[in-house]
Amino acid sequence: MNDVLERRFAAMGARVSLPDRPWCGAPRIDVVRGGFDISFAGSGSAVDVEVIDVRPRDRHLLLLVRDGGEKSKFLCGHDERHWFVAAIPESARGVTGVTTAKAALQPDAVQQRVARVKPKDRFRRRNAAYVRQGEWFFVPAALEAEPEPSQVRHDEPLTRGRGKAHVMQYAFRLGGRLVYANRRHPTGISVARFHRLSDEERRSGGWTQFVQDPEVYAKGYVRHPDHATIYLATWHRVHMNTEQGARAMRHVAFLD
Repeated sequence: MNDVLERRFAAMGARVSLPDRPWCGAPRIDVVRGGFDISFAGSGSAVDVEVIDVRPRDRHLLLLVRDGGEKSKFLCGHDERHWFVAAIPESARGVTGVTTAKAALQPDAVQQRVARVKPKDRFRRRNAAYVRQGEWFFVPAALEAEPEPSQVRHDEPLTRGRGKAHVMQYAFRLGGRLVYANRRHPTGISVARFHRLSDEERRSGGWTQFVQDPEVYAKGYVRHPDHATIYLATWHRVHMNTEQGARAMRHVAFLD
């Protein structure tokens, strides 16, 4: 079985490492130099791993993991300068191959723009519908008015909470909700919950305020050490791909 998987990964130019069978316990997929490492932690039900589609010229494949009664799908491939793995949201229907997996990773706003503009290649990193850098999509925005200079931030980081940030030359945010975060609550708690804490917990917790889930707009250069720099001549709305909505993300070792 390992030989079959190794041949499927090799078809797109990557190597894969797996332990000998039986495979039991929680699966973990790591991106390593030259390819991927799949391991299993602890005991539990038997796990099956299968490549259900591979596109050698595109250097992508779709991996299916059966863990007991749970099925998870992962798009593995090469993007610009490195290998990557992205979990496909379980809510996505009809994901049977690489093409439908790529579509499932596009957020609704991007899919709507693609349907309206009908770019020649809907998956190119730059097309008539959007510009993409890694997991971030930048969609042209029709703003009613230019933001005030005081609203625009320079060299603003863009991150999903872990890993190396993408840096936007110019950015501004609209809406969102104020939250308080610290090491114990990295994704933040509401203002109401923060004020229910004791005075001591508020003073000594190392809290930082930030705005969660705002609309983010970017213009100018967007840089990241693992991706080619992109340039946005006008304001673009920023959208992240859908992988964070997948339960299977817990099986992916985060590399960015």
